[in-house]
Amino acid sequence: MEKTINILESANIAEREEIIVDFARWLETASQEALVYGEGRFATMSASMAEAMRVNADELARDDPEKAERVLQQASAMMAQFKAAYPHRVVSRSLH
Repeated sequence: MEKTINILESANIAEREEIIVDFARWLETASQEALVYGEGRFATMSASMAEAMRVNADELARDDPEKAERVLQQASAMMAQFKAAYPHRVVSRSLH
């Protein structure tokens, strides 16, 4: 993810917006995983941040790339803390 954040400054507006939305999707997935682990606070916080990023993706992409970079670094730091606490993801193998 750090490579993606570093590319942000050289990307055009459409590419920046796509990167921001991808990070938002990543946070939404993490939010769902956090619920599985019983981490309601992290789930709520990451879902809220993902929603804010998705709603403001256009503005973040058009404004100063450094602002968008800081937001993505915060999201990445949140994910790093969660992955440090729960390094093994839950894989569902249920059949329906």
